[in-house]
Amino acid sequence: MKKLKLLLISLLVALSSYAQPGTEIWLFDLSVKKNKVRITNGVNITNRKGYDNQPHFHRTLPILYYSSIRENGRADIFSYNFITQVTEKFTETPEREYSPTLAPDGKNISCIIQRDNGAQDLGLYSVDNKEVKVLINQLVVGYHVWLTADELALFVLEGENAAPTLRLYNLQTQKDSILARNIGRSLHKVTKKDAFSYVQKNDSGENEIFIYDRKRKTNTAFAKTLPKREDLLWLNNGLVLMSDGENLFSFNNGWQKIENFNVDKKLKNITRIAVDVKNKKLAIVVEE
Repeated sequence: MKKLKLLLISLLVALSSYAQPGTEIWLFDLSVKKNKVRITNGVNITNRKGYDNQPHFHRTLPILYYSSIRENGRADIFSYNFITQVTEKFTETPEREYSPTLAPDGKNISCIIQRDNGAQDLGLYSVDNKEVKVLINQLVVGYHVWLTADELALFVLEGENAAPTLRLYNLQTQKDSILARNIGRSLHKVTKKDAFSYVQKNDSGENEIFIYDRKRKTNTAFAKTLPKREDLLWLNNGLVLMSDGENLFSFNNGWQKIENFNVDKKLKNITRIAVDVKNKKLAIVVEE
């Protein structure tokens, strides 16, 4: 019976991997002057059938990391050098890796490791030799953002029929605090503040961006999202970018459509977006 249960879990995980929708990553040049945003020179850097998603820029190198599901149904982390235009496989494991994120030390990539038994651990891969270290394995981690070298904000799955929770987790003390429930997947440090943002989801679809101040330990409503959307990013000047699925918008006392968004073809169902540390490059995930 135990072997049968493990087999069923493995089959369900495998099926869920294959069921991921086909997505592609476009890379753009980005220009930000005061509150004016210009997005130009879009290039499809994945351009293949299948799942390519969850882009994340290296802080100092011209590299974009992302998760990709190939023919075997397993997700690995890939890297794309946007100077040389070379794509390389970063991980090649029997597990599935999602949400690559550069750790604060710049020497490691953290990611979600999805295992055949249904576990989702937070792991750390060294950039040089790809050795892996498990950081958190007692929670089912879906998404994460580094706040300091020791502290992270986590999107944690809570089991069947339970809303995901926002948790503050300290790696040194293993202290784990629940800050909110029923949140979205988009977690980001807020520009020039000791704070991070998350999206509070509502059944009505009127989701709201909240900011958690780490020093004051307070949650403050910032703005409503675009209708039924949850993916966003913060620019260095404090603007927030989101998409309604077809267009991009910036928030400055209200959502304003970015008119300088030039692309040769219409992009379908824009979801995740990512920006490099200098705000010169923008990655956008779209439906095939």
